[in-house]
Amino acid sequence: MSTSMVAMPATRPRWRRRLRRYGPAWVGSAIVLAWILVALFAPLIAPYPPQAQDIVNRLTPPSADHWLGTDVLGRDVLSRLIFGARLSLLAGFSVVLLGAAIGVTVGIIAAWARGFVDEALMRFTDLVLCFPPIILALAIAAALGIGSTNTILAMLVVWWPKFARLARALALVQRSQEYVEAATVLGLKPVRILGRHILPNTLGPLAVLITLDLGNAILTFAGLSFLGLGVVPPTAEWGSMVAEGRELVEQWWVATFPGLAILTVVVGFNFLGDGLRDWLDPRTRGR
Repeated sequence: MSTSMVAMPATRPRWRRRLRRYGPAWVGSAIVLAWILVALFAPLIAPYPPQAQDIVNRLTPPSADHWLGTDVLGRDVLSRLIFGARLSLLAGFSVVLLGAAIGVTVGIIAAWARGFVDEALMRFTDLVLCFPPIILALAIAAALGIGSTNTILAMLVVWWPKFARLARALALVQRSQEYVEAATVLGLKPVRILGRHILPNTLGPLAVLITLDLGNAILTFAGLSFLGLGVVPPTAEWGSMVAEGRELVEQWWVATFPGLAILTVVVGFNFLGDGLRDWLDPRTRGR
């Protein structure tokens, strides 16, 4: 009995420390997973079609028939919110994952080639980074025209440089390691060294940046849609839904609930990214 009484105080503080450290990460994971499930099963969850109009019941407050109310055309806000999760999450994942693929490729090639290739790629990367991302994306989206595909392409142009910079820095550190020098001496091809040795050892920080950047991408896509450069009406999307209700002060539910959806998904990805960063950092993992 004395042994168990001594062991309990040592176990409980450690459990509490881990809960305090990784608790927000689990909350963020639950939020992100919930929104992904909502997007996947939107046709089964939504009580009404997202484009269905009911002019007689336009701008009705939340009720038993319409849990989150209706908009200016009588469309159910909850249904449009659910279907809007599909486009918002798809845009965020597309921009970040494609941007990461392009940026990592550019960064690793620059770190391995060095010399003129490294200088040219990094100067081009710096040129893109000179412009504020949202301003440059806004200009490109305006030039390409309204549409979700054009907006994603505009964001992709300004999204890859941050990954290129990080991937180059990580690859330079790994290239100076002895195992890379040994692989080079053994005559392994550069493609194999990059794919099997350097790239796997850079995935940790890149995964953290990808997770943290997903919320930022969704927020930027919603901002461009809010300005009228995103989706083509009447497509359901969170940013455009906020724009539709920005002047409806008394009908607060039209803009409030899409805004809360954006807030929750951004906070969820931020919590998840912070937890992933702490977990991958060996200096803080055991605390």
